Amino acid sequence: MSVASESRVVRASYVLRQQFRYEYPGPIANLRHRLVVAPPEIYGDQRRAQHDLRVSPGLAVGWDYDAFGNLVATITADRVEREVQLDYEATIVRSEGPAPVLEARWLDDPHFRVPSRLTAPSLELRNAAEKLMAGDDGCGKLASAINSYVAQHMRYVPDATTVETTAAEAFAQGRGVCQDYAHVMIALCRLCDIPARYVSGHLLGEGGTHAWLEVIEPGPGAGTACVAGYDPTHDRRTTLNYVFVAAGRDYADVAPTSGQFEAPYIGRFTTSRRVDVIDRQFAA
Repeated sequence: MSVASESRVVRASYVLRQQFRYEYPGPIANLRHRLVVAPPEIYGDQRRAQHDLRVSPGLAVGWDYDAFGNLVATITADRVEREVQLDYEATIVRSEGPAPVLEARWLDDPHFRVPSRLTAPSLELRNAAEKLMAGDDGCGKLASAINSYVAQHMRYVPDATTVETTAAEAFAQGRGVCQDYAHVMIALCRLCDIPARYVSGHLLGEGGTHAWLEVIEPGPGAGTACVAGYDPTHDRRTTLNYVFVAAGRDYADVAPTSGQFEAPYIGRFTTSRRVDVIDRQFAA
């Protein structure tokens, strides 16, 4: 490992490329597809320098924001003959800076304080939350303690769960993937009266999209809130190697790709993703 790689990264630029391909045995009708892959233009110290979505064949594409402020592309078509390919590319720049600032209303928003479908707690999760709160010294370290607890309790096992697995189910079996780690920690945070939200994004060096969470805290000024990112899969706080895309109550709110169509058969789905480093600057 070089000296530079051991130093703290203070600025990083990435090119994100994602491809989604759908192939069907025959024509499909009334396609409505939702794509949540575009990072926000500005998010704290993260900036989207440019982005582009190419759709083949040339179907109608609409861009809008959801209830959580995420940028969503909707692709629609009355009929598709055999295939749809979606190619997304964005240039992302991150530099050391302040945490993203939100409106203060997110601190008390019930979406991030009460259980969602995928983060509904079990008795076992409630018991774990009680023990974590009992050990809290009141110095603002409870979220970090929960992060470490989840990292130690869970074991990373690919294909042990699905996108429908709940936090309670993943916690009971003690294994899963990044999505499950995030759901479990979110469930515990909310039980401990800490507002938390699920984040979908990318981590440099990971083979696919990555999931973590943000704890919502009082902001630097009146009427503001800010977020602190935690990655229980790796038992750490987030760094400049993380690219934020979208946030919601749980995975279901920010699934990268979802949709529906009409046909007497199902399609074949393939996807690929690549994040290349353009430039990195290290602390002196």
